[in-house]
Amino acid sequence: MLTETVESFLALRRAQGFAARDAAYALRSFARFATDRGQAHVDTPTTLAWAALAATPGERARRLGHVIRFARHARAEDPRHQVPPDKVFGHRSRRRPPPFIFGQDEVRRLVAAAFALPPLRSLRPQVFGTLLALLAATGLRIGEALALRLGDLTRHGLLVRRTKFRKSRLVVLHPTAAAGLECYLVYRRQVRTATDHLFVWPVDRPLHYSVAKITLGKLVAALGMRRGPGLPSPHLHSFRHTFAVRALETVPLGDRRRIGRHMVALSTYLGHTRIADTYWYLEATPQLMTDIAAATRACATGAP
Repeated sequence: MLTETVESFLALRRAQGFAARDAAYALRSFARFATDRGQAHVDTPTTLAWAALAATPGERARRLGHVIRFARHARAEDPRHQVPPDKVFGHRSRRRPPPFIFGQDEVRRLVAAAFALPPLRSLRPQVFGTLLALLAATGLRIGEALALRLGDLTRHGLLVRRTKFRKSRLVVLHPTAAAGLECYLVYRRQVRTATDHLFVWPVDRPLHYSVAKITLGKLVAALGMRRGPGLPSPHLHSFRHTFAVRALETVPLGDRRRIGRHMVALSTYLGHTRIADTYWYLEATPQLMTDIAAATRACATGAP
């Protein structure tokens, strides 16, 4: 019974546009745990016992939060479900880790190294070189890039279909990015595959996230881009952070209305439903801090 209620709740969350991957894993685990203890409804002792099995306080708090949200939903139809107390394991928010922001030279070196991957006459270097260049040029989520199909490259740009929050959008490409994809398609169309995914490797199936992640890690290590302990290291999502920051750096100083319009455009381009989600990707860089200092100085001195 509890398992069926969990699945009903997860289906509702997905219908509302939430991916609910973390919640699905946690709630299914909780349902198995509670069922093994003979429980057909959410109760506080069982919930706390299950949450306490997590290794860290933060994970215990996140587990508890998943069950609380589920219990509030379930109790609306069946009052036998209990809503456990919040914050038993502390606050479940976590500090945002500082992102790695690529320099222009670092992006060039990474893309060049990807295009030099062996075997040189195979599709492999074309796949990874084009993928990294596309991430850098568009700020796409890695999942969006890996889900692209051959027909998604149109004369107006890239059609990104029903991704996060089940939104579709058209990503306009710079002429150089469009030309790079056209060059890649020359190689891609020579390979017969059972899938029409844009990026494939090995050639008989779509490129998987883990393969892209491992390949980038090897390139980063070979180029000496890893940072010391406690410092951010490059990963696939770093390209999205970098794109957002570099886009903000291009806004001319002195016109706050242009900055506001620019942020709306950037949020739309990145596929966000709220501008606050775009702020998550921004990070202080020397260029941005210089611009802020100049604007502050101008405001303090009354300069235009």
